[in-house]
Amino acid sequence: MSSAHLIVVRHLWVLRHGRPWNLVVNGIFEPFLYLLSIGVGIGQLINGGSDASAYAAFVAPALLATSAMNSAVNETTANVWFRVRFDKVYDAIVTTPMRIGDIAVGEIAASVLRSTLSSSCFFVVILLLGMVHSWWALLAVPAAMLIAYAFSAAGLAAATYIREPHHHQYLQLIMLPMFLFATTFYPLSIYPPTLQVLVAALPLYQSIELMRGLTTGHLGAGMLAATAYLLVLGIGTTWLARRRLAGLLLS
Repeated sequence: MSSAHLIVVRHLWVLRHGRPWNLVVNGIFEPFLYLLSIGVGIGQLINGGSDASAYAAFVAPALLATSAMNSAVNETTANVWFRVRFDKVYDAIVTTPMRIGDIAVGEIAASVLRSTLSSSCFFVVILLLGMVHSWWALLAVPAAMLIAYAFSAAGLAAATYIREPHHHQYLQLIMLPMFLFATTFYPLSIYPPTLQVLVAALPLYQSIELMRGLTTGHLGAGMLAATAYLLVLGIGTTWLARRRLAGLLLS
């Protein structure tokens, strides 16, 4: 029987003695600022401001997907890296009947739980602001969970390759351009055909497509492809993270 849930319980116990409200604040604050400054602010420049609310509704689901991504990656890179390199909590865990796979699945599950919570809070914000236009948006929370799973697993796998503190900057060299160019603020059609293929291959683009379709009600076959993409990414990087953790903790 898997003991992965014990990792989740352990993190919840630690969070209970920390500042759990920071989780909600961090999940809302940054995307909300982007929504105000770009979605609403720059939206005023579109057609003399007549389409400002439509543009904000276009940007909002992208920021929701980005919130799930950022939270998941932050949870499974910096935190796991610290536990592996300094805290040594896993060195104690592997002396128990708990397996490496339990650690990997538990870390991913804990990250998905926290990321989904913070993303759900931001979803409530855009819902209250009138930026959700479809009943399909009820699936936005499960979609955020899927996005959090894919990026949590990818983040955990990436954390096993980080050796020095400054290596975290390499992650930002990937995350920031992906945030800026994965159709967060404009549609894919503005790119030339060759670049469209490259942008469509980004996991954040697939996440945005899924979330944007649900909140706007513009459904399509591409959303099924995005769901499959994120599932494959999550399963593949979970497998990689288990192998890498085994190499780090049992060598």
